[in-house]
Amino acid sequence: MCSRLTRRNWTESERQRTMSLLSKKAGHDLFVYGSLQEPDVVYVLLNRVPDHESAVLSGFHRFRLKGRVYPTILSDSTGKVNGKVLKGITDDELKMLDEFEDVEYDRKAVEVLLADTSEKLQVETYVWKNKDDPDLYGEWDFEEWKRNDKEDFVTATKKFLEDRRLPEAKTRMDTFKTFFKQDLENGKPLDS
Repeated sequence: MCSRLTRRNWTESERQRTMSLLSKKAGHDLFVYGSLQEPDVVYVLLNRVPDHESAVLSGFHRFRLKGRVYPTILSDSTGKVNGKVLKGITDDELKMLDEFEDVEYDRKAVEVLLADTSEKLQVETYVWKNKDDPDLYGEWDFEEWKRNDKEDFVTATKKFLEDRRLPEAKTRMDTFKTFFKQDLENGKPLDS
């Protein structure tokens, strides 16, 4: 197939279609903006940390969610969200991340700007389904999350993976609600 790629008489659309097929085999690129920016969380879920690059997603806002330690994004014409692009995510890894993000999010195609090169890149990201959610507020802060919630979040993520092996596996939402309810009962706010 490689020798066919170098043929001079390929049309541009044939070349682009072939390159697209090759890139799908190589993996998916995923823009992450919350806890999945943290290598420890990604490692727990994927058993590796993929190559990644800093990026900016324009036209979106990253919200805090009442009672949750993770953020979400929604379309906002004036907004910008800083995050990372995880590169080369396999189909199986993407299924794991879809399961982790659960039913609250839709995976959508977006365009980001890579921070180091200003290159535009087509990627996918997780967008909150309920645009009218009354629990959306403010701006979620990654550095604050790392200081206040990272350790518990990594532990809860490990618990999610353990629970999904059970015959009656819990969703990530159920696992996190149970896990972080303990913090709430001990006086630690969930949306710190």
